[in-house]
Amino acid sequence: MAEVNTEEVYSRRLDSLWPDVRDALRDARDTVGPIRRQESAPGELVVRISREEAIADAVALVRELSQPVVTLTGVGSETLDVRGEGDLVIIRLSEAEQAATDDRTMQQSLEIIRRRVDEAGTREPTSQRPGQDRILIQVPGLGSAQELKELIGTTAQLTFQPVITRTSDSNATVEPTQVLLPSADADEQGLFYVLERTPVITGENLTDAQLGFDQNNLAAVTFTLDGPGSRLFCEYTRANIERPFAIVLDDEVLSAPTIRDAICSGNGQITGNFTPQTATDLAVLLRAGALPADLTFLEERTIGPELGADSIEAGRIAAIVAFAAVLAFMGLSYGRFGIF
Repeated sequence: MAEVNTEEVYSRRLDSLWPDVRDALRDARDTVGPIRRQESAPGELVVRISREEAIADAVALVRELSQPVVTLTGVGSETLDVRGEGDLVIIRLSEAEQAATDDRTMQQSLEIIRRRVDEAGTREPTSQRPGQDRILIQVPGLGSAQELKELIGTTAQLTFQPVITRTSDSNATVEPTQVLLPSADADEQGLFYVLERTPVITGENLTDAQLGFDQNNLAAVTFTLDGPGSRLFCEYTRANIERPFAIVLDDEVLSAPTIRDAICSGNGQITGNFTPQTATDLAVLLRAGALPADLTFLEERTIGPELGADSIEAGRIAAIVAFAAVLAFMGLSYGRFGIF
């Protein structure tokens, strides 16, 4: 039994909205003045404008980015709730959009869990949604609940993010538009990367991932991008030759290679401290897709085959006891003819 942490999806949605908000307000620089993203609570995007008297104009511009909610219960509602406080523009997902996002997140989580289990080759898995934010997963044929948790519990959120700098200070101060993430490379222990918060592309742009080997014959994961991902990757790499580019998996930097040439083929490779098995496992997770939110495991049970033998033995004892009891009852009730 797992609980899906749907709230973190709101923050990612708003992070992905930031470039559009920035561009909309920058186009109106003459009216609102320079802008700056501010630290905010989870599930909020806060932007400070320079001219407080233009806050109504800024709110109106951001509201134009809102779209109708695509659900039957959310008809007539907009996706964004935008308000102004002083010189701050505060953006949240509307309640109708949060409800729609929760439902999409649960449906996507169920589908991805099913695909991951299918990729592992198990038979007749069952996944159900017994509550608003919970999923029940039953999979026969695995050795332990831990194997199942390792298979489905990894979020596998893959992103490709621009590198700003590196540091050994785990408490380094970063801008609201940036994020500080540790390196997953054993040779870079204690090293942290300052990255742009908004990724260039994500794992959603992957169409395939397979075990491969790099130029040193070490295990790696080769991947293929879809059309939009290939175009974005090509444009970014062409404009940022000789700059590092981070490959991030679940908030850890797997590697940060330097871009040598524009990569427009739509194919790439993820390297790191992989063994053939760990690279294969990662490829399975990437092919199945990233979970939209973390899972918190609330309950687990493992039913082993020895319970089948126990049931057979219990049934045998019950049959003997029942036969003896019926025989005794017939003898006491009808005497010798009851025995016959």
